[in-house]
Amino acid sequence: MKKRDPELLLFHAPLLRQGMTTPKAMRDVLVALAPATVASVWFFGLSAILVLGSCIGGAVAAEWLFADRKARGESLRDASGLLTGLLLGLTLPPGLPLWMAFLGGFIGIALGKVIWGGLGHNLFNPALLGRAFLLATFPIAMTTWVPTLADGGFLQIYPGNLALPFMQAQVDAMSAATPLGMLKFEQEVTPLAGLVFGNVSGSLGETSGLLLLLGGLYLWLRRDLDWRIPVSILLTVVLFSACLGFFDDARFPAPLFSVFSGGLLLGAIYMATDPVTSPVTPKGAWIFGIGTGVLVMLIRVFGGLPEGVMYAILLMNAATPLIDRYTQPRVFGRGDDPE
Repeated sequence: MKKRDPELLLFHAPLLRQGMTTPKAMRDVLVALAPATVASVWFFGLSAILVLGSCIGGAVAAEWLFADRKARGESLRDASGLLTGLLLGLTLPPGLPLWMAFLGGFIGIALGKVIWGGLGHNLFNPALLGRAFLLATFPIAMTTWVPTLADGGFLQIYPGNLALPFMQAQVDAMSAATPLGMLKFEQEVTPLAGLVFGNVSGSLGETSGLLLLLGGLYLWLRRDLDWRIPVSILLTVVLFSACLGFFDDARFPAPLFSVFSGGLLLGAIYMATDPVTSPVTPKGAWIFGIGTGVLVMLIRVFGGLPEGVMYAILLMNAATPLIDRYTQPRVFGRGDDPE
């Protein structure tokens, strides 16, 4: 005889399940980054494809090499390695040697993810950790900027891309400064239209502020990011810039220039919002965002470097466990604060 089905079914938590999974969230971010990625290829041509492909190749190679043999397919299927490589590539100069881009992607996964225990355990954003490694190891190559290509120059490759490993790269005949560098060292302001639409020198991901904002809107509609983090970062930068401009508007950057220049939009929307390395509480998200915005402006205006987004996010990543600890909500049913 058949055993009757029990009238009471017991299930373990969570009892409410959503359709969002890690692979879906990763793919949403890739879709959101697609317009800015296409714009980088439009402005920098084949070199952009080669640099982005090298970063992705290094990240995927590290995923494959360090994953357990039985879990290799799963570690690649969630697209986290692909996303890490793409994000890293968008923070790099278009003329960077390809072997450096590959190494950066490899180190980003190896030291930014695998060494911490894999996906969901890392303290720092892997893409930014890979960039920090490259900047500390190859500072000249990482701060050598090239102008956008002229019409019909899509198939041109910057000479620096083809430099052999550990050999001096060929210097490009024409170099260009980023908008932040021109303001800091030459007191020259780049027109806002160039920053919004992307026809400026800089990292691949600094192509178009407008497209980065559209991608962020897509992620917000898909509920893939905590809106408090990018909003608090951008508001802090705007208010900080406005206060500085009140004292000397000729010396300090205008609010809109601060928002659209450099890698602020890329970092605020796509990197600072990483759910693994950012606070999980609403109050903590505001603290994280405000702290990031303040650090960005302090480094840009008073530091020795023209850009500070990478360092600001990494420093706040380090503070995330402490922020989470002191912003936990009161435990339901208890009158005292949780220990």
